Amino acid sequence: MGDWNVGLETLSEVALHKLADMLNNSNCGWRKLAKAVTDQPQFCYRYQRFLFWLCMKSFPLCSEKELTSCSLQVLSAKGSPGRYLLTLLTHSRCSLTFLLKCLRKIEHHEAVNFLTTCGKRTNSPTPVRMHRHSLMVPIEITGHPQSVQVPEGGCVMLSCRAVGPLGLTYQWFKRVEEVPGGNTPELILNSIGPAQEGHYICRVNVGEKWTFSKWAHVRLLHSRAATDKVALLIGNMNYLHHRQLKAPMADVYELTNLLRQLDFKVVSLLDLNWHEMHRAVSEFLLLLGRGVYGLLYYAGHGYENYGNSFMVPIDAPASYTSEHCLWVQDVLQRMQERQTGLNVFLLDMCRKRNLNDNIIQQPGPLKVTANIVFGYATCVDAEAFEVYKDDLSNGIFMSFLKKRLMEQEKVTVVLDRVAEDMGRCELTRGRQALELRSNLSERRALTDPIQAPDCPVMASTRNLQWAIAHVLPESRVLHFDCGVKVQLGFAAEFSNIMIIYTRILKKPKGICCSAQLSDFTEGPETDLKHTNQESLRDAGSLLLSMDDWLPQEQPRLYTRLSALQRLKRDLSFTVCLHYQYSSLDEEVQERQTVTVGKPLVSKLNLHERLLLHTPSSPSASAEFHMHSMPESFAEEMMAELPSLESSMTESTESYDNTQGVFSSSSGAKRNEPEENISPEFLMLKEPIVSKSLSHADADKPFKFSNFHSF
Repeated sequence: MGDWNVGLETLSEVALHKLADMLNNSNCGWRKLAKAVTDQPQFCYRYQRFLFWLCMKSFPLCSEKELTSCSLQVLSAKGSPGRYLLTLLTHSRCSLTFLLKCLRKIEHHEAVNFLTTCGKRTNSPTPVRMHRHSLMVPIEITGHPQSVQVPEGGCVMLSCRAVGPLGLTYQWFKRVEEVPGGNTPELILNSIGPAQEGHYICRVNVGEKWTFSKWAHVRLLHSRAATDKVALLIGNMNYLHHRQLKAPMADVYELTNLLRQLDFKVVSLLDLNWHEMHRAVSEFLLLLGRGVYGLLYYAGHGYENYGNSFMVPIDAPASYTSEHCLWVQDVLQRMQERQTGLNVFLLDMCRKRNLNDNIIQQPGPLKVTANIVFGYATCVDAEAFEVYKDDLSNGIFMSFLKKRLMEQEKVTVVLDRVAEDMGRCELTRGRQALELRSNLSERRALTDPIQAPDCPVMASTRNLQWAIAHVLPESRVLHFDCGVKVQLGFAAEFSNIMIIYTRILKKPKGICCSAQLSDFTEGPETDLKHTNQESLRDAGSLLLSMDDWLPQEQPRLYTRLSALQRLKRDLSFTVCLHYQYSSLDEEVQERQTVTVGKPLVSKLNLHERLLLHTPSSPSASAEFHMHSMPESFAEEMMAELPSLESSMTESTESYDNTQGVFSSSSGAKRNEPEENISPEFLMLKEPIVSKSLSHADADKPFKFSNFHSF
């Protein structure tokens, strides 16, 4: 009977009212119950008060008959003798067990049956909590604890308010663990640190009846948190007039995977010309904002004159100068205008003097923001190296950086450790040494968490703007008249490189067939060597991995499309089904034209030419910035938040893709600062030279099984 040891206050008003009605009768009612109660000394005084109230309520009547007549004349709940007696018993801490004992003593079978049948299962003498609770006052939480953000070392108070039966008790929990001393409606947490951060909940109970509040999340307000994290990665390899490189592809791919694990929004681009590099930087700047961590990584040819660094596009002439390149310090100045929380430049390029460039650039005054970090792959007037091995290569800088990038340390500490690692390597010592320049005053790290800004619209705008540049076409199935079904699938290797694969889903018996792609829209580069290949490697993709879920017995062909930023209209191509019946020697063809819109970065229309001046001076840089913004698709999106299917009006300007190859007989003097291939590095062992990318499997955004559209 332990379930009955709670007080009468746990009974609901409906149950008390019904019991009072049962006690308000002349045969076996409140009088007999009152006399049975007086057998217990602690209730004698209460019974005398009860009789005095009854006389004052009705008239000065003394006889038994008159008292009974008085009780029958009181019709309201407050005037009910039975109800008043139950109230006195409640105030005297009378338990349900004692009341049941007294009712049995006076043989009030109706009241006993009412209490016991509501507390029993059918054919079971044991009281059951779920039925008895229907008679009890419910516990109602009127004030739930609220989630809060608090600075480290601060104080917070969580509050839970509830109404219900008398004797409510409280117990706070941090997830599933009881909080020591947390048995009051208010929970006070002092000197908040990482150990106190988490989810809290309060349990309110009386007897065996309980309920829980809503969860409250106590979060540390990190002073080093970013409002967002955005990275632009550019790797230039296939130069028209200079030595071609191999490392940028693997370096950009690995850094992309690592930064995505740190919640960076990454835009990764290969082989950009001068115009495309400027447009890409302008779009990158639109992703930045107050408190955003911005990271720019560049791998390719470069040089440095008088403290100014320049990134060389793939279409730079043999005797290039600053007007043919992208000025790093100009990009920094424009990043500061976006009020970023951290500006990181990782420049994996040579820093040799350019003897053809005698212009001394004068950047405008930089703001004192104390949030700038430059990580140079090599020292001033020195070269940066890459390692060739088989089909893949890594730059020396990335070979060491990828091992440290995920460490939860201040970004300058991470780069210092990379420099120390490079200095301990015998083959890099004296040839290439990382140089760090920084005015970073706060302990900011690339691993810092992201906390939403005060303006959620800006965060949503940034998410949508980034997603626009990463829209993949949806997979689709083509039905041919001969009964063959062909599936088209799409994968992003980089933000401007896409893989298309075809595979036969269904074919009638007696047919041998294959589906090949042709007649692509003008703009993207489609090397015939890399179309309709039986393996990703043959298609030119050395980094993507093959999915095991694709049945090996089903034929599939891969096609690699690069330079998607040069796509001026919707991408379309022809799917040609070649098939032959086993009973015939003649091959038959069926064709279908497929249009998939503008995939990936082509949505940003980076091919559009703008009326701008070369940013060779602060005024020219500002003018470039002013002219480039309004024409941008991303700028329109920032103002109007259109859907992902929105597109910008096609420019009437055409992109002049001047093809050419370097000739040693060129009359112009050729620039000297280029990344060299050191024969000594060809003999290096792991880990500096590695064909296997150790971090490539940590995040697998490019596997075919993970294809999806944003």
